[in-house]
Amino acid sequence: MPNPIRAAIAALFIAGSAFSHANNLVIEANTMDRSADPCSNFYQYANGHWLANHPVPADRARYGAYDEVSERNLTALKNIIESAAKSNSSNPSTQKVGAFYLSGMDEARLEAEGAKPLAEHLAQIAAIQTQTDLIQVLAQLHKEGINPLFNLDVSQDAKNSLRYIIDLSQGGLGLPDRDYYLKTDSKHTKLRQQYKAHLVEIFGLLGDKPQAAEKNAIRVLRLETGLARASMTKVEQRDPEATYHLLTLKGLQKISPNLAWQAYFEAIGISSPTDMNISQPKFFSHISNTVSSVSLDDWKTYLRWHLAHTQAKYLSSAFVNADFTFYSQTLSGTKELRPRWKRVLKSLDQSLGEALGELYVAEYFSPAAKTEALEMVTNIKLAIADQIKNLEWMSAATKEQALKKLDKVVVKIGYPDTWRDYSNLQIDKESYAANIRRSHAFEFKRQLAKLGKEIDRNEWGMTPSTVNAYYNPTMNEMVFPAGILQAPLFHMGADTASNYGNTGATIGHELIHAFDDEGSQFDGDGNLKSWWTKDDKKNFTARVARIEKQFDEFNPIDKLHINGKLTAGENIADLGGLKIAFQALKKSLATKPQAEKIEGLTQEQRFFVANAQSFRSNTRPEELRLQILTDPHAPEKYRVIAPFANMPEFAAAFSCDKSTLRSEEKRVNIW
Repeated sequence: MPNPIRAAIAALFIAGSAFSHANNLVIEANTMDRSADPCSNFYQYANGHWLANHPVPADRARYGAYDEVSERNLTALKNIIESAAKSNSSNPSTQKVGAFYLSGMDEARLEAEGAKPLAEHLAQIAAIQTQTDLIQVLAQLHKEGINPLFNLDVSQDAKNSLRYIIDLSQGGLGLPDRDYYLKTDSKHTKLRQQYKAHLVEIFGLLGDKPQAAEKNAIRVLRLETGLARASMTKVEQRDPEATYHLLTLKGLQKISPNLAWQAYFEAIGISSPTDMNISQPKFFSHISNTVSSVSLDDWKTYLRWHLAHTQAKYLSSAFVNADFTFYSQTLSGTKELRPRWKRVLKSLDQSLGEALGELYVAEYFSPAAKTEALEMVTNIKLAIADQIKNLEWMSAATKEQALKKLDKVVVKIGYPDTWRDYSNLQIDKESYAANIRRSHAFEFKRQLAKLGKEIDRNEWGMTPSTVNAYYNPTMNEMVFPAGILQAPLFHMGADTASNYGNTGATIGHELIHAFDDEGSQFDGDGNLKSWWTKDDKKNFTARVARIEKQFDEFNPIDKLHINGKLTAGENIADLGGLKIAFQALKKSLATKPQAEKIEGLTQEQRFFVANAQSFRSNTRPEELRLQILTDPHAPEKYRVIAPFANMPEFAAAFSCDKSTLRSEEKRVNIW
């Protein structure tokens, strides 16, 4: 199920650096291009040789520091899983992990089955004769992780974080975003034609004759275009207030009268739904009108498409290749399909992530890494507390509330204290697609079971082996899974300056998400509630506008400019996290002196080089366009040059003149 506050949960920028241990942590010569001028082209200076020598692999749309770690992590997981698959262990988690992996690797069975794993649901869809039938089938699909029309999740109430509620949000699209249906330029027009061709191919694989497949593709495209027109933009969804509309079942039925909502909720297992959040009321009014105006045949066609689309990755090669050709090759520019074992591992992590994670941390996660990471977190929190206290633009009243929120931030590192219980999840070696569906149904039921219960403060939103991190505003927590706490993303006992530029800025990034343009709307208890004075909020908004404008000016490809409003939260976190980490470095060096120079670089220079290297990345043009249009993270290069242009500390470190920095009236200084 999608996360209803997915726009507010801010993920890490996927840090990485290029260092080796030779006496101490030093900059690798094969990463930097010292012939470049650090004042005018720092991204090239820090990463030039690496960029030249690491083209994007054929099975990827981009390749960077994160991918280096991810690839190594996949190999480690493969070793664990293959051992589990071969073992006679009595451990239920080990058995399930092994069986799931074997089901996904059984290519002969998958080829023989073809579309057979879809047969039961295709028959249910074909049997729809009334709107009541439609609702029943829609509910069944939702329970199994197939989400046509809209999304349902269980989350904390954004304005009462002590309770779980149902969250309904817009969805039901096959293209990456609403704008792909609505933009009229030549590139998007062509993409819609390619999407239509993909729809025709999928319907053909489901057994439709060419003329029927063509007709059905047109039906789906027409229906989804209507959904797109009623959908909020990604920028609009970044405002938590704009996506908070608390209603009862009666209120939902009033804005969306043509859907039998009571029947839907009963079908998914909720007999008496209470308060719920409707993220986009306009969208639910639209689907109500659509349900009554669109023929049942069109709806059946739409459901067939979304069933096949969601399951294609887990079927025979004909479906897998069709899915890859459009979604990876056409949209992102990827040249080759990833090896099957890597694709199965990804699905396994999504389906049995904590069972896999338990095996992973037992072999690969050091308790010492957790201790050292916590020490750095403590230093970063102290640095941001000092920064808040000394802000010239914020009043004492708001500072007091900010510090209270900071003090309540919960830090989770490594893995959960209590592992998830998968004993009620049936996994076997017989059917990959069935394992996927049962896993989704298990998770759906687990989520619904939260309703009416106390908030689970021990729950994690990422699996332990994930190479990433996040901040969650309703929990007021930042989470660093074990997967990210490894070289080159995290260095035990390495050069302090480099570590703070890399890992320290990562930690600072997550902490600043508590105070970015979205996170700052939540209080220390995770409630969507203003803790600002009117004047302070006005000052903050003006400073945010500066960083939005700075990124609006960047034009990475074609005529596509970065969307400053879409990327504002990540950009605030990048700049604030970097500034906080720099201050924390100074505090650390005062008590634990380090070598002034390593390979000719001062402590300050190593700090900035390490940070820039964490963003080294090569990206295909198609993927770059997709990222600019849909991703709240700006392209990596601009996440280096933009923050540095706002930091006099950077210019001083490399003896750059004032032209390296933005003019004082344009310079961004928030946290």
